[in-house]
Amino acid sequence: MAQHFLMSAAARTISLKAVMRLSDADAWTMFRKLRWPDTDGSPVCPHCECPIAYDVTRGATPRYRCKACRRDFSPTSGTLFAYHKLHIRDYMAAIVIFVNAVKGISALQLGRDLDVSYKAAFVLGHKLREAMATEMKGATVGGVGAVVEVDGCHVGGHVRPENRKEDRKDRRLAENQTGKREVVVAVRERDGRTLTAVFKSEAASVDFIKARVEKGSTIHADEGIGWDKLRAKFPVKVINHSLAYSTDEACTNQAESFFSRLRRAEFGQHHRISGIYLGRYAGEMAWREDHRRKPNGTLFSIVAKRAGIMGQSVDFTGYWQRSRVNQV
Repeated sequence: MAQHFLMSAAARTISLKAVMRLSDADAWTMFRKLRWPDTDGSPVCPHCECPIAYDVTRGATPRYRCKACRRDFSPTSGTLFAYHKLHIRDYMAAIVIFVNAVKGISALQLGRDLDVSYKAAFVLGHKLREAMATEMKGATVGGVGAVVEVDGCHVGGHVRPENRKEDRKDRRLAENQTGKREVVVAVRERDGRTLTAVFKSEAASVDFIKARVEKGSTIHADEGIGWDKLRAKFPVKVINHSLAYSTDEACTNQAESFFSRLRRAEFGQHHRISGIYLGRYAGEMAWREDHRRKPNGTLFSIVAKRAGIMGQSVDFTGYWQRSRVNQV
């Protein structure tokens, strides 16, 4: 019997053991080559993009001075790891741990693996999710002859039932809900990419879907009435899940496959996902689902390169904001 690719040695092209054995100099060399691949790791000024810089290193972190603008910079200047406090080898190890976890990894576990605080691991994890998300920023799916599956998954807003049966309320009624329940909408092209966004209802996602799905695509959706407005722009085929999960006419199984990974991440790893971060976790799971058949070394390179070129984090730059902690 043929061996599944993910079980073969070809799927393991990098390991945590190999990264942790790197010296500081080797770790910096690895990061420089990932950040500046066009110059094979030779520094390029992040301020004026001059390719000529002088080595002015005085401590453990390499530093350079640009010949043109005369400003100093380090390999992490202007990157996701700017103002870093950990060794660069620890960041490389964090990326390996992160991409190896096929259903995600909690901040608590990541902190234990790296021997850092929960807050540090939480921020680092979200920075890596931010790097993953840049891959799909402004992206579209579908096109002439393409099939795009659309579906929604309700997350959050759990209402715990009362202990005694006579005290329990019908949790399906709006007055007995918390109002925190949201819908993760997945737009997935067959043999293509997955786009996600968070809305209050499936119907509220129609404009997002119209903007991200190319003309000429055929939409496959379930029987939810929220998708009816898509018929004005796309041919829509509907699968009634009360009768069948898939037919020759319509199927949303690939979108459901993504939701299966999201659910396992929620229940098995994070246990609870705060609403303000739901979009980030959904984007992470979409990225993992789209890259699930690639070697882990390739996944490492993708995330590390994007961390090096995307610039500083939008929400997690500088010191820890206490207001953020109170919202989690």
